[in-house]
Amino acid sequence: MDQQRVLYELKKNQLDALNVRAGLNGVLSAVSVEVGQQVAPSTTLMRVADPSHLKATIQIPETQAKDVAIGQKASIDTHNGLVDGHVARTDAAVVNGTVAVDVAFDGPQPEGARPDLSVDGTIEIEDLKNVIYVGRPVNGQAGGNVGIFKLADNNEAVRVNVKLGRSSVNTIEVAQGLSVGDKVILSDMSTWDNYDRIRLR
Repeated sequence: MDQQRVLYELKKNQLDALNVRAGLNGVLSAVSVEVGQQVAPSTTLMRVADPSHLKATIQIPETQAKDVAIGQKASIDTHNGLVDGHVARTDAAVVNGTVAVDVAFDGPQPEGARPDLSVDGTIEIEDLKNVIYVGRPVNGQAGGNVGIFKLADNNEAVRVNVKLGRSSVNTIEVAQGLSVGDKVILSDMSTWDNYDRIRLR
């Protein structure tokens, strides 16, 4: 009798578990199953979101994720205005070459915010003062040296060795080799690797 009673309780609990309830109050935003469909364990059945407690998730390239830390300032562009926030969590795993970073809003939620809204984000890693910088050359890496063609006055470009410093997504610090106002070629010039001077037409 005891064995049958335990078995009955097990089956009853399994039956009760078929009634899926969300663990929070919110709005049903997506349903992934149909009536009568059989699903495997851990399958996502539906998605529930609380519109009053949203966060922004941005994808950071894995090569730059090492510089991201909890608490850093961030700015989220909802395409309807900019909102200030801070880094609240970084994902431990790399997926498709990127790391997911959660950004919490510092103030009220942006107007028109909703689940799965496409946004752009910028994380402030460091604030540098009085820095000479250029756009990132094709083959330029932070802390490395690179040969860059600098424009001269006579429709020519001369190769100069440039020591690079810290970098952001699309700009990089110039530690040595260039001065303020110098114009350089940032595109791929590997075809002319054997030349130190080229003429522009």
